[in-house]
Amino acid sequence: MESTMQMSLRSEAFAEGGSIPTRFTCDGQDVSPPLSWSDEPEGTGSFVLIADDPDASGFIHWLVGDIPASVTSMAEGRAEGIGVAGSNDFGRSGWGGPCPPSGEHRYRFTVYAVSGQLGLSGTPSEEDVRAAMRGRVLGQGQLVASYLRQR
Repeated sequence: MESTMQMSLRSEAFAEGGSIPTRFTCDGQDVSPPLSWSDEPEGTGSFVLIADDPDASGFIHWLVGDIPASVTSMAEGRAEGIGVAGSNDFGRSGWGGPCPPSGEHRYRFTVYAVSGQLGLSGTPSEEDVRAAMRGRVLGQGQLVASYLRQR
């Protein structure tokens, strides 16, 4: 197991353990939420962002790799063109907001600080990104919030 430094990951749109506003979901505008991170370890060459649903077997909602080390935030709905967008489990790249079939689900946003760039190209899968990160993670931060679909 890699020893990594703890980073801070936050959103101005929702708090740790809070609820994700509808505008960021399939029931709203489905725009990516604003995120910012800090406390990256020395030697960070790039960042990786993965958002998944642990209540749906880790369903991937957002995957971005090779985010330049100089970038420590993503504005609401402005993630395009930052880093290399990977494929989500909706079958496309970019953000795919919470859209649980029933009940309340948790959504886990994790930012990883990695040494160097991962050299990703095309639209990498989660497996591609995790394989490229292996042995290179210097730090990570996590933010977990939930969404209860009103139907």
